Amino acid sequence: MNSETAVSLGAYFVLMIGIGLYAWRKSTSNVSEFMLGGRNLPPAVAALSAGASDMSGWMLMGLPGAVYLAGFSAVWIAVGLTIGAWANYRLIAPRLRAYTEIADDAVTIPDYLEKRFEDRSRSLRVIASLVIIVFFTLYTSAGLVAGGKLFEASFGYDYRFGLVLTAAVVLLYTLFGGFLAVSLTDFVQGCIMFLALVLVPIVAIAAVGGWSGTQAATTAINPDYFDWFAGVGTLGILSSLAWGLGYFGQPHIIVRFMAVRSVKDMPTTRRIGMSWMIVTVIGAVLCGVGGLAYVTQNGLILADPETIFIVLSQTLFHPYIAGFLLAAILAAIMSTISSQLLVSSSSLTEDFYKTFFRKSASQSELVLVSRVATLAVAIVAVFLALDRSSSILSLVGNAWAGFGAAFGPVILLSLHWRRMTREGALAGIVGGATTVLVWLYAPFTISGQAPTDVIYEIIPGFIVSTIAAVAVSRLGRPAPERLDHNFNAMLSEQ
Repeated sequence: MNSETAVSLGAYFVLMIGIGLYAWRKSTSNVSEFMLGGRNLPPAVAALSAGASDMSGWMLMGLPGAVYLAGFSAVWIAVGLTIGAWANYRLIAPRLRAYTEIADDAVTIPDYLEKRFEDRSRSLRVIASLVIIVFFTLYTSAGLVAGGKLFEASFGYDYRFGLVLTAAVVLLYTLFGGFLAVSLTDFVQGCIMFLALVLVPIVAIAAVGGWSGTQAATTAINPDYFDWFAGVGTLGILSSLAWGLGYFGQPHIIVRFMAVRSVKDMPTTRRIGMSWMIVTVIGAVLCGVGGLAYVTQNGLILADPETIFIVLSQTLFHPYIAGFLLAAILAAIMSTISSQLLVSSSSLTEDFYKTFFRKSASQSELVLVSRVATLAVAIVAVFLALDRSSSILSLVGNAWAGFGAAFGPVILLSLHWRRMTREGALAGIVGGATTVLVWLYAPFTISGQAPTDVIYEIIPGFIVSTIAAVAVSRLGRPAPERLDHNFNAMLSEQ
């Protein structure tokens, strides 16, 4: 790595740590501030924080690489995610923001579920927390693996050095600044990602003679490159679109809605968030298209299609700008890691420590425990990431489906259907998570293929979770409606 690129990356790291220190001074005096920023996020910060923590390295590496290889038939996942994100803003965001505040200031998803269903057995909180902690610890380790490999592939550093450096910077600003630091750094990282995904495809396409040159170069390799249906059947398209279902159950995304300063801000948050997402998704797709044309015209050899954004950054731009563009990849990775760390530590603190060990703990004690829990989760994630075995990565790759199937139907129904019961919520969480695991690991085939190769596991998981939640709820008595008046009053503010 040359000195100019190193300076750009160094400035980026300093900025992230500086934001963490600022947030430490502003918003870490109590648990609500540390875990939700005092429910005072402006719409732009909440929207870009949700987007940046959502997309991770998939936006700058996975999607461009898939389009580079397969053409527009790989874009269906992006379409599904865009539709899902919009539905999340419409169906989940305002109601979850309102209910979690009036339900005794619920600060985590398990906390919300327990208070929504008045579950005095604590079983709903415990099961939901275990799902979050286990999967997010593994999810975090995958992000650290991506950071280590980025430094190894791009800069020639040792994999473990890159892994530890990524973890150290994320840990510093998360540990000190809590949710506000994570949200503010996500906002900056979202801006960096936005600029990078506008700048890189424009320059790449211009370098090959504009759109006509891009079309000529790509169709010369694959005549069906721009055919959305080439090589993709109905089940394949449905599986790709079904990625959007996962949004309803992703704790690190929907917790952003709980932190927006007012229900009245939700329409503005939605417009900003969806505008950001549409532009960045289109930019990522065009990175793959322009990248293929550029590599073809210049006779380059690309060993790994997922590195096309890195290649374009390093070959088309001045080292200072290249450092900024590579920081965009780090931004995508780090924004997701920090969000997952905070959700995991929040669950350990609020759903285990306070609930079962120290019910009378002071606010300062809980903030301290949250920081210790953040450190503990990070250490475990680093330890897991030291082993680059595919078993960890494959499990985390399916975590989106696991969270979406386990929590998605339960969160949706809990906010829109008063007949739902505690037992129905438990049945939905267990049924959805179990179905996804069976679909992935059970020793059976469908027409000679593994089930997950036939249809994405979130589809059967979501269906089973919904049926279980509704069927079991109809057998019992719903939770009291004592909070409905305040809930409806807050929603009417929109």
